[in-house]
Amino acid sequence: MSQPQHPSNTTAFYAQAGISFAIALLTLVFSIFYLPVDPWIRAFLGIGILYLTTSSFTLAKCVRDAQETQAVYARLDQARVEKILSEHDPFRSVS
Repeated sequence: MSQPQHPSNTTAFYAQAGISFAIALLTLVFSIFYLPVDPWIRAFLGIGILYLTTSSFTLAKCVRDAQETQAVYARLDQARVEKILSEHDPFRSVS
């Protein structure tokens, strides 16, 4: 039995995601830097950007880990089914 092919992301997709993230983050930092407010408000918004960015990375990692875990369980279940089917002999007499 052949192994199922898992879809993989292309280099262009990774580049698009990285560039999009960088543009969004730099635009937000630039807009906060030139916002006509007191420095402590800018600092507060900057801390918010840092918190949101690190939280986004953490969430993405958790989602990825959950998907990998489900894939491992699916492969284990498939291996168990294949083993049971390979050991099954329909012509064996029941004792």
